[in-house]
Amino acid sequence: MATYAVGDVQGCFAELEALLDMAGFSADDRLWLVGDLVNRGPRSLDVLRYVKSLGDRAITVLGNHDLNLVAVAAGVARPGRGDTLDEILSAPDKIELIDWLRTRPLAHVDGDHLMVHAGLLPQWSASDTLRLADEVESVLASAAHASFLSQMYGNHPARWDESLAGVDRLRAIVNVMTRMRFCTPDGDIELKEKGGLARTPKAYFPWFDAPGRKTAGLTVVCGHWSTLGYLARPDLLALDSGCVWGGNLTAVRLDDRHVFQLGCAERASPKRPQ
Repeated sequence: MATYAVGDVQGCFAELEALLDMAGFSADDRLWLVGDLVNRGPRSLDVLRYVKSLGDRAITVLGNHDLNLVAVAAGVARPGRGDTLDEILSAPDKIELIDWLRTRPLAHVDGDHLMVHAGLLPQWSASDTLRLADEVESVLASAAHASFLSQMYGNHPARWDESLAGVDRLRAIVNVMTRMRFCTPDGDIELKEKGGLARTPKAYFPWFDAPGRKTAGLTVVCGHWSTLGYLARPDLLALDSGCVWGGNLTAVRLDDRHVFQLGCAERASPKRPQ
């Protein structure tokens, strides 16, 4: 039994099928997905149905596009320009799919691997990450999820503090785990810059290079950062290689770190993702 981790699919179902076939993914194997299953690509509905059909064999963490879909379905957000969510929103199994999606985790730990969509603050250990993720997951799984989702959007608070409470605390956790690329060692959260490493803002670090990062002893498996591209280090597997933007869809077999990549047709506008 092997475990394959796959980067941001974003509705590119044909590419996902082809990549898994290339990798030899079988009925005995497990699949990790780093979030952003949906949006921008043409077949988000098929992606959701397929991943859900795998049951316990598939683990996906929530990405910012997944949370946006849940918010739109709850009637507390409107689709953005370039969103490709209509097929899901009109599907006969919409409610079942959305309820399944909103109960996915924000973070997952298995042995020496930790999976999250975007990033982690240096102050957070693996146990901190799971504890904080659970705070958001509990709200998303509850009847109060729509109320929270209506207040989820925004870039503040811009600094993490354990004393944060209420919606500010939940929003900060979501922003770190599903949107952040850069931060400071003290927990300042930068959410505007979407470029690659050459555009690191002054006084900030790529989150995985922030000094004192408590998860440095683990391999963090993540996505979200297509302008970074595929990056593999002993403590990091960054898997968003921009499939929906005409790049590659990337999978890594975690057991031996064998890499599989498939070139993708451009599915969305040339503007880089959020």
